[in-house]
Amino acid sequence: MLNLQSTNILPKFLLSQICLEVWQTGQINKLHRQQIKTALLADSLNHQDYRLIDRLLYAVRRGWLELGDEM
Repeated sequence: MLNLQSTNILPKFLLSQICLEVWQTGQINKLHRQQIKTALLADSLNHQDYRLIDRLLYAVRRGWLELGDEM
């Protein structure tokens, strides 16, 4: 079985950087969503990272952020 955490397949990025970009642009594009999915699947997030993701999802539900199609 392949352990994704032991191999360096996952891109190195900070969730806080993604959140900053999203709030500056007002939308979550496909690349942001893909990076968030990758972080969730890696199962290496701490409590603060989960809270950031929850806040982004809440902002989308409230209409404060839009889902964009471009990368």
